[in-house]
Amino acid sequence: MSDLAAIIPVILSGGSGTRLWPASRETYPKQLLPLVSERPMIVETALRAPASAGFAPPIVVCNEAHRFIIAEQLREAGIEGARIVLEPQGRNSAPAIAAAALLAAETDRHAVLWMMAADAVIDDLAALHVAVATAARAARAGRIVTFGIAPTRAETGYGWIARGEPVPGVEGCFAVARFIEKPDAATARQLLEAGGMFWNSGMFVFAAETLLAEMERLAPEVLGAVRAAVAERRADLDFLRLGPSFAASPAISLDYAVAEKTDRAAVVPCGFGWSDVGSWAALWELAPRDGAGNAAIGSVLLEDCRGSYVRSNGPLVAALGLADTVVVADDDAVLVVPRARAQDVKRIVDRLKAAGRREATEHRRIYRPWGFYEGLIAGERFQVKRIVVRPGRQLSLQKHYHRAEHWVVVNGTALVTRDNEQILLRENESVYLPLGCVHRLENPGKIPLALIEVQSGAYLGEDDIVRLEDVYGRA
Repeated sequence: MSDLAAIIPVILSGGSGTRLWPASRETYPKQLLPLVSERPMIVETALRAPASAGFAPPIVVCNEAHRFIIAEQLREAGIEGARIVLEPQGRNSAPAIAAAALLAAETDRHAVLWMMAADAVIDDLAALHVAVATAARAARAGRIVTFGIAPTRAETGYGWIARGEPVPGVEGCFAVARFIEKPDAATARQLLEAGGMFWNSGMFVFAAETLLAEMERLAPEVLGAVRAAVAERRADLDFLRLGPSFAASPAISLDYAVAEKTDRAAVVPCGFGWSDVGSWAALWELAPRDGAGNAAIGSVLLEDCRGSYVRSNGPLVAALGLADTVVVADDDAVLVVPRARAQDVKRIVDRLKAAGRREATEHRRIYRPWGFYEGLIAGERFQVKRIVVRPGRQLSLQKHYHRAEHWVVVNGTALVTRDNEQILLRENESVYLPLGCVHRLENPGKIPLALIEVQSGAYLGEDDIVRLEDVYGRA
């Protein structure tokens, strides 16, 4: 059996979507976006642990609001057998990984887990697998192993690790002498010059029984709450929903709860090209650049610019004379910031939230289990939306107290329930849904259904939906 065989990848998909605003937002954070390749970052993460290399199917721990999007993205990528575990609320990485370890230990307490964030970038997959194999050998010997990234600069945005003595019997693995919090600039320069220091990647490999034993010793309040939540779990469609006791756990990272306190911590020094993609400046470093150091993504025209990152997710962006600047244009918001201050974007999001602006947390396009909708026009007592329903999917059976709707099919076939009748609509056909009628929209075809919805009435909020039946279990 290879060192990679049966290792369980555990992908933590949390985060608030603030550091890469406006492309990333709370309802659709960066791990769900194709920021570095043509695939969403969570898919790239899952594909680093393929079944063909012997890895077990992944466990994904995520926010309830993202569950259908993640399930669909994994399905489209051909990733089979994933267990998607839903947190009642985010409590940081220690409770999340404790839940995964408890679930894995139910069938094999010796199971080796590989914990990773859903939104990092790694360049060299072969080197990564070599490092994971080394870490797995140490994990089977009772170690809790992290990966130390060879530093290339005096970075203040990462924690650091000081390497200790070699771990006996595991070549390439060392005890952790100490973990170092994110340093100031002067300390970071000293660490870089000292040698034997590494950036903390935040990835860990360990046996389930080892982690649980150390959590029992070092973070019993976390393990107690999570153990109760796992006992309370219930199946919800294809998802595993943790019980309400999860909320009683302290919100704490695995680093603080266990790694920095345990005497079992070890590190595998690595050089596989890692980035946590923590800012637009980090994406500039990863992106292909022209001779003037510019990265241009999407519909972008640059004239006399240098050292800039300009990205459009929709409209044409034309820039003249920019230097060391980040410009990101979404369909409803534009960010302009000096590249050196890209870490401060969260301050903009905080102000938007304080002002109650929708753009702080959600895009114009809103994803649902059946597809998505996006606002096109809004005016007094009316608004227009585009709705796309995936093949074989349906919306809830519902009614509205304050609005009427008119649907016009522009692509595909719609099966519409309107009170006691069913109506089949094809392209260029329409139906009127008066205020208060019971209705449902279904796509019985094999291609996406697209329609234009015109709403009219005294109140047009999304909370004016009374669901009578819903195959997705929503209230």
